Amino acid sequence: MTDASIGSPAQLADPNYTPPLAKAVPLGIQHVMAMFASNVTPAIIVAGAAGFGFGSNSPDFPNLIYMIQMSMLFAGIATLFQTIGFGPIGARLPIVQGTSFAFLPIMIPAVAGQGVAGMAGLMTGVVIGGIFHFFLGTFVGRIRFALPPLVTGLIVLMIGLALVRVGIQYAAGGVPLMGKPEFGTLSMWFPALVVIVVTLGIKFFTKGLLSVSAVLVGLVAGYLVALSMGQVNFGNISRAASFALPNPFRWGMEFNVAIIVGMCFMAVISAIETVGDVSGITKGGAGREATDKEISGATFADGLGTAVAGVFGGLPNTSFSQNVGLISMTGVMSRHVVTIGALFLIVCGLVPKVGAAVSTVPINVLGGGVVVMFGMVCAAGINMLSEVVWNRRNMVIFAVSLSVGLGLQLEPSALQHLPKTLQILLTSGLLPAATLSIVLNLLLPEDLD
Repeated sequence: MTDASIGSPAQLADPNYTPPLAKAVPLGIQHVMAMFASNVTPAIIVAGAAGFGFGSNSPDFPNLIYMIQMSMLFAGIATLFQTIGFGPIGARLPIVQGTSFAFLPIMIPAVAGQGVAGMAGLMTGVVIGGIFHFFLGTFVGRIRFALPPLVTGLIVLMIGLALVRVGIQYAAGGVPLMGKPEFGTLSMWFPALVVIVVTLGIKFFTKGLLSVSAVLVGLVAGYLVALSMGQVNFGNISRAASFALPNPFRWGMEFNVAIIVGMCFMAVISAIETVGDVSGITKGGAGREATDKEISGATFADGLGTAVAGVFGGLPNTSFSQNVGLISMTGVMSRHVVTIGALFLIVCGLVPKVGAAVSTVPINVLGGGVVVMFGMVCAAGINMLSEVVWNRRNMVIFAVSLSVGLGLQLEPSALQHLPKTLQILLTSGLLPAATLSIVLNLLLPEDLD
């Protein structure tokens, strides 16, 4: 789907080529549209789990607007680390960074019900996890052997399974309405169902940018329906400032061992995901393998972006796979196109009214989008698992890891006698499943019949 007016085939495959500005700006905005909804959703979910999210009527609600603002700002800054780079940092490829879903199963139980008091420990963990992630760049290529598709597919599947419940809760009205008559009513479900139906229709019956931005279009459709039903409140927009700089250590610092361990473990998974995205970009856009310098530079930028975001109240960043697909679709490898998109995100992140506008999206509308997004996470894991040779050895590894991980997630009270730190780490289900699959894969012989 390349356009000859943008450049020659050789130019389009060159990361250093800059298309004419009239073409480059729309292409850059395309990247923002493809990742916008996914980028701000983790902040909304974490704030909801902590107790100051949508519908909470908490006096701390402005902190959610701030977190949305930081999601946009540091997605843009982390993307610049990748596209422009400095020294060994950055792949200098068209890699779009955004807030990661992968860390949510660790973050949700870590802040559950704690309000803003839980944010100090979370952000400290994000900073330390980011620093750990940064140093993974020195040897990330050498640990890929321990994470074959059997392991990575299971981990991604577990991330999705840990989150699908959140999507249903949101679509039915959100945690603040649970236990009340309004929860699960048709007035809650209808806008969510509109989001799902429109998203599926756009995804499968359109092409190009519209198809790539299906979730965003679905959310807009659901938003309009909710607006007509009187579910949208614009009050936060008028109260929000027109410009604001980020605050370092807004909630202070607090060292929580469970959060730090969880963040460091997930940093390994995120680093492997980034390696895959870098390889996907170079193959899809330039028809070549990624170099070691590009892979290590991308990992350095991943970690640095996460650490800096954590200092200012942002959540962990990672490369966004949907934008890899967009590059394959357009055939434009220019890193400067993505840089334009990053600058747009940074501008949005410095204007709190943008974050306030996002916060007007009703929780049930967001739930419709989240149902699709988290379902796609599960599907991505299953797609990875399709590469596995399903012999008895691999079936045993998968069965034991999934049973233990999903079982602990569904019945967290089974670990009620363990210390709180271990409960947070194990009841996510993700860490025990990942650890078991990695250890069993390394220990069990390949020729097991």
